[in-house]
Amino acid sequence: MKTFRPLFFAISFILIVGLACSPGGGGDTPAQPTQPPQQPPTQAPAPTQPPAQPQATNTEASAPEPPQSEFFTEEFDSDPGSNWVTDIIGPGADAHADSVVTNFDNSRFRIELPEDNLYFYYTYVAQDYEDVRIDLRADNRGVNSNNVSLTCRGSKDGWYEWSVGSDGLWYLYAVTDKFNLITNGGTNSLKQGKEVNEYTMICEGRKISMFVNGVELKLSPVTENKYGLRDGNVGFNISSLDVTPVIVEVDWFKISEP
Repeated sequence: MKTFRPLFFAISFILIVGLACSPGGGGDTPAQPTQPPQQPPTQAPAPTQPPAQPQATNTEASAPEPPQSEFFTEEFDSDPGSNWVTDIIGPGADAHADSVVTNFDNSRFRIELPEDNLYFYYTYVAQDYEDVRIDLRADNRGVNSNNVSLTCRGSKDGWYEWSVGSDGLWYLYAVTDKFNLITNGGTNSLKQGKEVNEYTMICEGRKISMFVNGVELKLSPVTENKYGLRDGNVGFNISSLDVTPVIVEVDWFKISEP
């Protein structure tokens, strides 16, 4: 069994060194925001700043529970246990990782990020997947300024991450020694504000497909030949940017065949 949690630490170290050494879709057509967008980052999972020092939680060395069936839906009726691992990174992690509040209530996983620039990763580590479909249903209960991401093929070699901002702008990364932007665009299928959205990511062969509320993005599927990540863990990420509090309730996370 492989997990990609240790790679967070290696990436963060490389990013810190790199930053120190560098100068200062109706339909899913790429959408233009109401204000000019900033240059998409190439070293961050969210479309703002690169992560700083990571701070992981759930670092106890207890053995994972026996995995359930390969494909299943986690409905978060209770804490799913040690088969899931939490990592908190981002520029605000050093000072504010302890401020993150999570709980399992009413068959929902509630994640509260009260401070800026916190990236909360939740990864299923009991199984590796090559070709896989992952779906997430999330209810935004906080500010309309956050990112929801899905991750696949997480291993020591890296992972793929599709990050969707609450403004409908999205970014697809291959994470190796840094966050490498593969492509980006926008979607009009995302419901903004205090709304419920469903996100789908399919990693199959060299192709990555992405859907918001059942509508495939204009640029999907993306054929990825440069990094060629093979298999690994799946999971999701909720991120705060520069407006808080971010409060997202995850209703369910589904792992299935493509």
